[in-house]
Amino acid sequence: MFRGANKVTLDAKGRLAMPTRYRERIVERSSGRLVATVDRSDRCLLIYPLPEWEEIERKLMRLPTLNPAVRRLQRLMVGHATELELDSHGRILIPPTLREYAALARDVVLIGQGSRFELWDEAHWDQSRESWLKVDEVPEELPPELESLSL
Repeated sequence: MFRGANKVTLDAKGRLAMPTRYRERIVERSSGRLVATVDRSDRCLLIYPLPEWEEIERKLMRLPTLNPAVRRLQRLMVGHATELELDSHGRILIPPTLREYAALARDVVLIGQGSRFELWDEAHWDQSRESWLKVDEVPEELPPELESLSL
């Protein structure tokens, strides 16, 4: 389980040192192999341990390809999926095309989201987080899936 927000830095080559607390779990789950792809709704990257990604990819590719929305989602998520591997220093190299998509420069935020991570440009993350926290932008009614959730 990956959780928490971590400010990290991309080096000049686009490498990111995974926080130490995640490295062992990544190695256990996927032998250090990850997959990064684009998020269709936010300008960030999604990073999955390889086995979790393979399961999602199978589900995506089973969807009916005659549906234009399905094809767009497959093109974005599967088409941009890139395998990454932790090096001996616990770093992963984020390819230039993915860095460009998410507007990643030097300062980034790695957000643990259970079985995956989100990787955001720090300024974009701060701006998005602040807009989500505004009380006047919170919907008055919760979706049915959240009505029974007790926090």
